[in-house]
Amino acid sequence: MTEDLSPALDLPEQLLTLLREHPAGCSEYQLIQLLKGRHSTHIPNLPLTDKLVLFRTHFLVFNALYLLRDRLWEQASGHLQINPLCIRLHPYVAGERALSEQDALRDYYLDLGNLKDTGEDDVERLLASFWTRMQGSDEKRAALELFELDRHAQPLTLAVIKHRYRQLVGLHHPDRGGSTQRLQSINLAMEILQRYYR
Repeated sequence: MTEDLSPALDLPEQLLTLLREHPAGCSEYQLIQLLKGRHSTHIPNLPLTDKLVLFRTHFLVFNALYLLRDRLWEQASGHLQINPLCIRLHPYVAGERALSEQDALRDYYLDLGNLKDTGEDDVERLLASFWTRMQGSDEKRAALELFELDRHAQPLTLAVIKHRYRQLVGLHHPDRGGSTQRLQSINLAMEILQRYYR
């Protein structure tokens, strides 16, 4: 039986606790599972098979991660690497803050209006725009965006892409209540990425 995370801690503090327990880092999916396993009241306790639940859970976690990163900088107590495949706490190094100050993703996730204003139709439109870009010349970028690897810090390898593919299939397979259209998108993206990352 896993210990509950203290409800007195806000979500950034709960994430800090988990990241200190996992010094090698965690994927976003692992962090969400750890939060659920420890009964965090800050994220929806619902299956991630529903597109809107998945988006909201993802948004809340990334909002908390960016808040935590800012706090750690202000306290000069650490640096947070934020990437869906590897979220990791590093020691503080003075002078690195400039790297994260102009961060469009940070701005997006810290604006709670983006959470409030994104409905199921918007999530569907994001998927539809993926298919539109697939028809054009931007197939590689669209595939990387769908896999959330378009801002991956380290050089991408086929092994990293396959690992992410397995995670996404596990989340979105129709046998587990996922969407057939989403699974088709994931499979197509994998086919495209295999051509670029052999």
